Amino acid sequence: MRGSNTYVSLIAAMTAALVSLDARAGGPFVDVRSVDPTIMVELRYAGRNNLIRHPLYPSGTRALARPEVASALAVAQAFLRRYQCGLKIWDAYRPVTVQAELWKASRNSDYVANPEIGVGSLHSWGIAVDATLVDSWGRPVLMPSDFDDFTPAAMWRYAGSSADIRAHVRLLQYAMYKAGFWGLRTEWWHFTIADWQKYLPPEKAKVAGKVLGTRWDGRL
Repeated sequence: MRGSNTYVSLIAAMTAALVSLDARAGGPFVDVRSVDPTIMVELRYAGRNNLIRHPLYPSGTRALARPEVASALAVAQAFLRRYQCGLKIWDAYRPVTVQAELWKASRNSDYVANPEIGVGSLHSWGIAVDATLVDSWGRPVLMPSDFDDFTPAAMWRYAGSSADIRAHVRLLQYAMYKAGFWGLRTEWWHFTIADWQKYLPPEKAKVAGKVLGTRWDGRL
């Protein structure tokens, strides 16, 4: 019963955080699908198919982001439509409380940011998303790995032998690059808006710029 009560308390805390948003994040947030309803959303932390193996978001949670990020996703979506593909969002805005749970479960700074150090996760500022590719029917296509796969398969540079997977991941990365996003070395699905530093307090942005190193020059 104690474990059940803890889980209920956790979900209540997540609900409160998603309703109020983190005070430190500042600025408005929008539902990504209110900007482009053709973008698919499958928030992995709203179900059990994730690192924790239980929901971290309450049922009905939307994919939230800063308006500029949502608009950039719409640009990427329009580009992908030319190739009979589209975006599926696995995660967007992530409350610090959720980030703390992920850090507690992983303790691996190569993949999960410690929310108590520096700026924590850029997801918690509404300026990063996790995204994959779907076909024109909304079906998943072959990609290098699943979400939260903390193995070499998740690296930004695909090193496998499948021509289809290579084409898919390069298409996703190029679309996001054209829309104004940078990638992350250890996660092919993670994208941060290129001018992310302007959304953080100056002192935070300066420190984060030295630690995160998310710059990508667009070469695939």
